[in-house]
Amino acid sequence: MPKRYTAIVKMKNKLEGSAHCIKYRFDNLLEFTKFLDVKWDDWKWFNVYSNKGGQLESFTKFRRPKSKFV
Repeated sequence: MPKRYTAIVKMKNKLEGSAHCIKYRFDNLLEFTKFLDVKWDDWKWFNVYSNKGGQLESFTKFRRPKSKFV
């Protein structure tokens, strides 16, 4: 079964100054945020996209999702 959401996550800036971003696919926003806190504690923000490509929402380390679905 395909994942419900795709996220582009900004981690930190690389040494030359460009952004270090990673793409993930997931189903649950709350679990994904917990995963980021454990695996990538220096994450800054992430944008959430539907599988059809449209941006649904943006979150930051301090403005987090309040439910598991958008």
